[in-house]
Amino acid sequence: MLDIIMTSITQYGVPLLVLIVVLQWWSRRDRLHVRHMCIAAGLSFSIGLGLNQIILLFVHRVRPYDAGVSHLIISRSNDWSFPSDHATATFAIAASFLLCGLERRGIAFFVAAAMVCMSRVYVGTHYFTDVLGGAMIGIFAAAVVRGLYWEGTRIDRLITGIL
Repeated sequence: MLDIIMTSITQYGVPLLVLIVVLQWWSRRDRLHVRHMCIAAGLSFSIGLGLNQIILLFVHRVRPYDAGVSHLIISRSNDWSFPSDHATATFAIAASFLLCGLERRGIAFFVAAAMVCMSRVYVGTHYFTDVLGGAMIGIFAAAVVRGLYWEGTRIDRLITGIL
């Protein structure tokens, strides 16, 4: 039963979190701030995954199932183990919401991100340090976006005014 739960979290966790962020666009409360957060989360997600691709050019860590450390219960991955894209993506979203003052939503995203990370280790596709590194990259990306993409600027008003 735990195998089914963990493989489901691994498979559907990131797409579900992305869907939840997208659905936030139509939030009734504090609409423009929440929309700003959706954009910030998307930028953090993208920058974090872009940083991962650069790191993968230089760091070639073998997956734990290839090293005989774990037993894989999902399909094999075609890239290197470090850093975890799942961890980067989910923590970029969670950190974006936390850094911009939406604590309740940010904590919910943080819990979901931690579950996704645990599932990646459980299913045998990552070491703990892979998800830890991915989480740190996601948080870093969110901090960069927080510093560069300000709420209320002309471009922010243009983007958050759509729909």
